[in-house]
Amino acid sequence: MTDSIDVAALMTRLETVERELSLLKDVHAVRTLQFQYGYYMDKGLYDEVVDLFATTGELYFMGGIFRGREGLRRLYCGRLREIFTGGHNGPVFGMLCDHMQLQDIVSIAPDGLSARGRFRAFLQGGSHESKPDITSRLPLQWWEAGIYENTYVKEGGIWKIQTNDYNMFWTAEFERGWAHSKPLSGSFFEKTFPDDPQGPDALFERRPAFWPETPVVPFHYPHPVTGAPWDADRTDGRREKAVDG
Repeated sequence: MTDSIDVAALMTRLETVERELSLLKDVHAVRTLQFQYGYYMDKGLYDEVVDLFATTGELYFMGGIFRGREGLRRLYCGRLREIFTGGHNGPVFGMLCDHMQLQDIVSIAPDGLSARGRFRAFLQGGSHESKPDITSRLPLQWWEAGIYENTYVKEGGIWKIQTNDYNMFWTAEFERGWAHSKPLSGSFFEKTFPDDPQGPDALFERRPAFWPETPVVPFHYPHPVTGAPWDADRTDGRREKAVDG
């Protein structure tokens, strides 16, 4: 005599497995998307970078917000392409600019149509001494690091970047290292397009605190054990500034 099969229980288990598999596939797709962004940036493939964004995608960078394909192309295919590859889409001789994307944490929304991701960026860049057109706008050799807190959206069944929010923390010349680096003054955007032909669509007031300051980019995810969101007021760290004398 065979045991009866609980069809309802099996269907419930199957639905659970399908949901978990779909979640894992979405996490993997978002991770891969961000890694692909880094690889394209490595080689100055700015056309390909723009195509990773959703139709309404936007980027927060150096005090400016670049919105939609036109805004993103002004930054990537205009400003950055001009600085790093001399207007050429693709790698150029003697230019190193590796964008490593690390320590990823991806959170998929319950509906499976949007996500948030936190990634650490670590960049090594520079120009070889034999490069015929070394730009004075970049250090000869440098390090850079920061945190992405991005959002993603599934558009037409394909995961794309909705918001790229890169929080750069420090840069340092290779020879002197980060122990001797000065806080980045940077060239923050002060005008919007079209007053600045390569400018952003809007400005934002937030300014990062650069090393040796040690700011925390708010975590998009709750604490994995307590379930509590991160509270900046509870931080018990010492962030003493050096004083003259």
